Amino acid sequence: QVHLVESGGGLVQAGDSLRLSCTVSGGTFSRYGMGWFRQAPGREREFVSGISASGRNTYSPDFVKGRVTVSRDNAMNTVYLQMDNLKPGDTGVYYCAADETATPNTVMAVSTFYEHWGQGTRVTVSS
Repeated sequence: QVHLVESGGGLVQAGDSLRLSCTVSGGTFSRYGMGWFRQAPGREREFVSGISASGRNTYSPDFVKGRVTVSRDNAMNTVYLQMDNLKPGDTGVYYCAADETATPNTVMAVSTFYEHWGQGTRVTVSS
């Protein structure tokens, strides 16, 4: 069974940086496209960033582009989300997800493509 565990969240001030980690066990990590999503109170879950199984391609939507960097370490079965210049609007629970049916160079930005999810790590950005 595939198991994802996020870590690295916390309480920070606006302008600070955080690096989130997500470690995957129980599957073949190198074959998974990986995504990061977040959910703020009262809002729907939204895609933040993703990286293809090959690691060659990444995608982040415009509202975070330039402030987030996604990367992966297949030797450690871990995907990272580096977030810089955090804003109060970045507050939420951040989830990582694995796309088991991903093609090697594709990044999916829609949550329904992801079969496996972690429990989330909370990020709070104060002003």
